[in-house]
Amino acid sequence: MKDVKHYDAGEYDIVVIGAGHAGVEAALAGSRMGMKTIMLTMSLDSIVALSCNPNIGGTGKGHLVREIDALGGEMAINIDKSFIQSRMLNTSKGPAVHSLRVQADKRKYHTEMKKVLENEPNLTLRQGEVVDILIEDSQVKGVLTRTGAIYKAKAVILCTGTYLGGRVYIGEVNYQSGPDGMFPSILLSDSLKNKGLKLRRLKTGTPARVHRDSIDYSVMEVQPGDEEIIPFSFLNMDKKFDIEQVPCYLTYTTDKMHEIIRNNLYRSPMYAGEIEGVGPRYCPSIEDKIVRFPDRDKHQVFIEPEGLSTKEMYVQGVSSTLPEEVQLEMYKHIIGLENVKFMRTAYAIEYDSIDSTILKLNLEHKEIKNLFFAGQINGSSGYEEAAAQGLMAGINATLNLKGKEPFILDRSEAYIGVLIDDLVTKGTNEPYRMMTSRAEYRLTLRQDNADLRLTEKGYKIGLASEERYRKTMEKKKAIENELERLKSIIITPTSETNEILRKLGTTDLKSPISLYELIRRPELKYDDLIIIDSNRPKLVREIRLQVETQIKYEGYIKKQMIQIEQFKKLENKRLNIDEDYTNIKGLSNEAKQKLNNIKPYSVGQASRISGVSPADINVLLIYLEQKRRSEKKSV
Repeated sequence: MKDVKHYDAGEYDIVVIGAGHAGVEAALAGSRMGMKTIMLTMSLDSIVALSCNPNIGGTGKGHLVREIDALGGEMAINIDKSFIQSRMLNTSKGPAVHSLRVQADKRKYHTEMKKVLENEPNLTLRQGEVVDILIEDSQVKGVLTRTGAIYKAKAVILCTGTYLGGRVYIGEVNYQSGPDGMFPSILLSDSLKNKGLKLRRLKTGTPARVHRDSIDYSVMEVQPGDEEIIPFSFLNMDKKFDIEQVPCYLTYTTDKMHEIIRNNLYRSPMYAGEIEGVGPRYCPSIEDKIVRFPDRDKHQVFIEPEGLSTKEMYVQGVSSTLPEEVQLEMYKHIIGLENVKFMRTAYAIEYDSIDSTILKLNLEHKEIKNLFFAGQINGSSGYEEAAAQGLMAGINATLNLKGKEPFILDRSEAYIGVLIDDLVTKGTNEPYRMMTSRAEYRLTLRQDNADLRLTEKGYKIGLASEERYRKTMEKKKAIENELERLKSIIITPTSETNEILRKLGTTDLKSPISLYELIRRPELKYDDLIIIDSNRPKLVREIRLQVETQIKYEGYIKKQMIQIEQFKKLENKRLNIDEDYTNIKGLSNEAKQKLNNIKPYSVGQASRISGVSPADINVLLIYLEQKRRSEKKSV
């Protein structure tokens, strides 16, 4: 870079590095909140690339998409424009784990998001490789690109995905690369290391893409979409989606395929020790599955379309780092893929990430002012996790520049809060994936009430639109009105009513009861009772579901709200981020070290740090109380 002449390319409030799912949400949030923003990307063709699985949502992840939408983000709106199949998962279980998952048209998802970015007034979209972050006196000043352009900025958000120090592995072959054959970002890695940021290696993998016409679907199980299409965005809840959904297919591996893999394990760079990066626990390669579960004679494989304008099919469940010729042979021993033709080879990609415990809860570096990180660089895995962090980084960079308090969601308020708290407080040694089991308060953090939980917050910080806020308030009022109406309608035990109830699979009434109480019966649904409640208002599905959930789970929700109140007490006990814990008597040496490293925002956050015991928390509480009394006396 010494030989490249530098030039002034302009001044911006925010520079976003990377145009993946984190980058676009960060850039849109900043620009929509009034910041002059530029987003720099290695390639304009890789904007929100679905480099791995061609779908959005799923268990836990669907909750994140709904929360991004509720706050005013773009992911849900974009997937509603570009999905080709929609399925609600876990419908046989309780509402807390219901999760929407949709297949995306890969190219259309990119195209639609690029249109949004290009038409955003405060946002400049620019292709360019950032090679250095300009920092003076521990504060961001801008970025430098490979061509010598200097973009001055008050804040910088790094959303580098798997490009940072990217290296692809296929058997004995490995080379520097970003995902899908894109260029990697190598010089920026070196720059960050030179600035004292400790980088570590993580990895992820992706399966082969195969030609649609080379598959025998007759031996596979069809996986159709839902008859009733439920959109991701709350703005579209009253919209009817009338599209012809594209099916996916379920098939299985075979003993012969497993044998081929076992015979070639020594050629896998993972097992040969060539890859130092740690892969995602919950999305293992097919080699890992065969080694971990030697008694399994088959594993599920899902065949998923990548879009309407391509014949590429994604072979979910068979990511691999084995040599290309081994892949070609083993894929032919998946049922229905006997004559398969490859279009893209499976590979693993290793990349650089940071230790996310160096960040504050607003995703800002603790020691470098206005330097933010979001997405896979923080150790997370997945489009949805990245988008959630990007949104929060964009919001908080803006609030920082406006001199306002950070916008932090705690674990009781959102899955986004769980995600960021886990990354910043606990850190991660492997790519972090959101799951419903990570949330302590998942009955109140349902995907169907994300707008009721978060839209008002998004509106107050200036991101959620007036229309979104109005719709949310209308929904809230409609739910309240319907709950009151159901309490006021009394059903008497007539022979006609009891006959209807018996047909619905429930017992006779012995005495008058309100419709509200009747819906509490496990075997009855809100929609079932329209036969004895013919004057009910016409409500969209989302409101009907809310009403039923609030009635049936009222007792459990009340218990969880009490738990949340207890949780909030510790969260509201704020700690000084500049506190030197070595001076607090009574803390264990380990606690002093961990607390000084993490610099927790609150006593609640401190309680979740590994190595900080309940006894240490009691010492902190006593210390805070003594400090409060001392300050009160001095006034």
